[in-house]
Amino acid sequence: MNATLFCSTVLIWGTTWIAIAFQVGPVPVLVSVFYRFALAGLMLLALLALTGRLAVPARRDQPFVVLQALCLFSCNFLCFYKAAAFVPSGLISVIFSLATILNAVNARLFFGDPISRRALLAALLGAAGLGLLFGPDVALGFDAGTLTGIGLAALGTLFFSFGNMVSRRNSAAGLAPVVANGWGMAYGALVLLALIALTGTPIVAPPGGRYVAALVYLAAIGSVVGFTTYLMLVARIGSARAAYATVLFPIVALTLSSLFESYQWTSTGLLGVLLTLAGNAVMFSGPKAPARPLTPAARASV
Repeated sequence: MNATLFCSTVLIWGTTWIAIAFQVGPVPVLVSVFYRFALAGLMLLALLALTGRLAVPARRDQPFVVLQALCLFSCNFLCFYKAAAFVPSGLISVIFSLATILNAVNARLFFGDPISRRALLAALLGAAGLGLLFGPDVALGFDAGTLTGIGLAALGTLFFSFGNMVSRRNSAAGLAPVVANGWGMAYGALVLLALIALTGTPIVAPPGGRYVAALVYLAAIGSVVGFTTYLMLVARIGSARAAYATVLFPIVALTLSSLFESYQWTSTGLLGVLLTLAGNAVMFSGPKAPARPLTPAARASV
């Protein structure tokens, strides 16, 4: 089951970059992200209601669901989309891969988890591999705009890692990941709508069929399915190991790019892929850690 969740997350998030590229155009970033999570939240909450699994989080859990919404379904994506205006998406993927290290550190700070040598070695191999993959992008230029993009991407990755910690807390409190995701996406959409109003950002209608198709894919598959499989994985194997999916999904994106965008593979890029796969082997080799017991609500979501 863990392997299925892991592979699903990698494949889903690896394909979302092409869909995001299809949304680039006249619709402001803030509005595009709002469309995505408003639609995803409605879809997931409706699905939960139809299957009889919709539950309102307890009052004590509501602040943490809002915090999860801020970290995973609004602020982090705004940072990543804004960063894309300053640095190549490949470099953003490299920075995002550092979520493996941030999750290990934050799990130590918030939950007292030990940081294993295996996790550190795997994270370093993965980050080094992606550095080789996207090294040419970094070499293109390093100016104030690049620093801004790196800072925004790093901030988005930090938000993502904090969101992992909040999700872990919510799962431990008995809140099923799909329920937390449904309400979190809805709350995230409300936050984005408030930002649209405060900034006076014009709400532009979807411009065409390709945009709409990309939006539906990002909402239904990239958000509803992708975040649910990932956060279920966090609840089952821990945030440090689950975050290694963030290292692997750019490889899927590169494969699609070579098919649809004429991406040219190089010997350096191939070495980067091999290093990343080696990190994956290190992370999942050796004796398995004892499985953590799931709460009844979390078990019901699997």
